[in-house]
Amino acid sequence: MKLKYLILTIAVLASSVSAHADNSSDYKQSKEYLTLRDSVHHTFNSGDSARFFKAVSALEDYLSRQGDVHVYYTQRCNEIVFELNRQRIFEAYKLATQLSRELTEKKLDKEMYMAINMMGHIYNYCGDKKSAKQCFWDVIRRMEQEGYLESEPPIYMNLVNILMTENPQEAMRLIDQAVAIAQKTQPDRVFDIEARRTLGYYTLGDTQRFMEGYEAYRQGLEKGLSTVHGRRLEIYYQTLLGNIDEAVRMAGENKEDPYETQAEILSRAGRWQEAFEALKKGTAETDSINSLLLSSSMQGIQNELKVYEAERHVYRLWVYGLAFIILLLLLLIMAYIYILQMRRRHWREMEKAYQRVLESDNMKTAFIKNISHEVRTPLNIISGYAQVIADPDYDVSPYERHRIAETVMDNTHRITKMVDEVLEMSLNETSGEEYKLTSVACNDLLRRLLSDFQKTLPPTKTQFRFETSVDDDFTFDTNEGVLRRIINPLLENAEKNTETGVVTLRCSTDSAHLLLQVEDTGCGIPANEAEHIFERFVKLDNFKVGVGLGLPLSRTMANRLGGTVRLDTSYAGPGARFEVEIPIHP
Repeated sequence: MKLKYLILTIAVLASSVSAHADNSSDYKQSKEYLTLRDSVHHTFNSGDSARFFKAVSALEDYLSRQGDVHVYYTQRCNEIVFELNRQRIFEAYKLATQLSRELTEKKLDKEMYMAINMMGHIYNYCGDKKSAKQCFWDVIRRMEQEGYLESEPPIYMNLVNILMTENPQEAMRLIDQAVAIAQKTQPDRVFDIEARRTLGYYTLGDTQRFMEGYEAYRQGLEKGLSTVHGRRLEIYYQTLLGNIDEAVRMAGENKEDPYETQAEILSRAGRWQEAFEALKKGTAETDSINSLLLSSSMQGIQNELKVYEAERHVYRLWVYGLAFIILLLLLLIMAYIYILQMRRRHWREMEKAYQRVLESDNMKTAFIKNISHEVRTPLNIISGYAQVIADPDYDVSPYERHRIAETVMDNTHRITKMVDEVLEMSLNETSGEEYKLTSVACNDLLRRLLSDFQKTLPPTKTQFRFETSVDDDFTFDTNEGVLRRIINPLLENAEKNTETGVVTLRCSTDSAHLLLQVEDTGCGIPANEAEHIFERFVKLDNFKVGVGLGLPLSRTMANRLGGTVRLDTSYAGPGARFEVEIPIHP
């Protein structure tokens, strides 16, 4: 099959594929779509590659926005057809393989027949008839599976054009199948297929059936029907009438295989010398085209090799860079492991030393004496700023005055809080009073507790959240002041160990208990310290502010309400999670 005939066949297929999607595509009546479609049509026929690819790209973008995958990939096929029409086989092959790869990656099996059909035409043009037939049969099988029956006749015609010379009887059988399908799906195609059948009669030497088919063709023309095979039918008709010179002239005007057709006509008339000359011209033209195609393909291959070498060089540099990064990471991991081991050794030594301190009967007294440092530091700050304010020679701006006031207040609050914790812990050890319980709305109380706590904090990057699975109208009996002294130390501990992150107060219930959780995304607490941190004056990080009474006080107050506080050692982090369980009094 020569080039022009190939393009006409594909054009028919493309129009049928588009028609399949028209049934449910309202956008195809829009002015924008019609303008883009006509632009592609005109530039395709003109052969202007720069304008065509710009126009088809604009149409593909529009179809992509409309979500019409079927028609979008039809336009992708038109790109391949355009390259075939320009005799750029290598470029067409690249576009076809790219189309096949993209359909595979996106799992668009329903549209895969398009890429296979394009590959069939490329194989056929290159002379690989066997691969071409395999592709076309695969296309027919896929069309039957996906319901594209109206698009099958052109594929049958592709097979007919291949088989007509090697197996004419099989080709005529396929024409029968194509006619049967076209009569059911698109009757207007039957005329064109029957015209191709008439050409087959000429190839088989069945003059009577050819003349009958030709008469049917003329009658069809009078009814306004058309076919791409009309020119060749007229040429063969003149040949059978004996008008050899007229047939040769008409064949020379035909753009489809002019010399081959002339040679066929002349040899049938016994004018062997002229047939030989025509065949020689056709062979020379074919050789010239094949040479041009080979040159174009070789140039394309050379360009691909250059791209491959460039990519290979970039990949090599990337591998070297990756190897360097991996080596650097290994060194960093080794350094981290070394630091971690040293830190663990340091912590073990500190733990041993601290255990020895806890064994002493005078631990509490000794630690209270050491608390003087926690008090002296803020007192020194307060004293220093007091001297600055009292100095008459020092001019204090409003901004500095405000900052000094805030610093003094923060350190005063720090001292007050430490004293309150020590006094409250002491009072709770000796006091046996029972707290008065009142009915409170659970969610409202917890939201207020969290809001009041946040107001006491300086500006921080830590976020606070409240999550609850109980209804807003749920109430229970408790002492609000005691509950604050349970929750506040847990919130303070979470905020203190979470420089940047989230602290979450979570609420739920079971049949007899109110279940609270304070969860943070901070540095976390080792599971082996789960009970140690609730001992008085224990601080896992001596550089953190406080005297180590917050968590013990929280547990003590929970015990006064008949509940408990514990560290959730099953929590995987990041950070830590404390759980509070308080009985719900009837």
